[in-house]
Amino acid sequence: MNRIEGQALKPSVAQVGKVPAAGMRPGQDFQAILNEKLAGLKFSRHASERLESRKINLSPEQMARLEQGVNKAAGKGARESLVLLDDLALVVSIKNRTVITAASRQELRENVFTNIDSAVLL
Repeated sequence: MNRIEGQALKPSVAQVGKVPAAGMRPGQDFQAILNEKLAGLKFSRHASERLESRKINLSPEQMARLEQGVNKAAGKGARESLVLLDDLALVVSIKNRTVITAASRQELRENVFTNIDSAVLL
């Protein structure tokens, strides 16, 4: 307890309830953060630009399969995965649930993927 001029300082009940826990933003509850973390995959700017420049669009069915693959990789403890989905190769940060980069089948020849610890074949 802190003391100023001999008086003990105690936080009021109102102040205790309003102090956010580590990683929480003020006004956000645990359920909101959990829902945010569990929401679908994100695409990095780099991956979005790659997909757009190559005119690659993922269908809702492909997105669902990609999410299932990411969930399986997470269940096995993967951190960075190469996900092969139909004619695409995607490098995904499993921890952050973020697609880092993407390449089409034509671009896969003679390429080396580094900094991955797993591969998911869908």
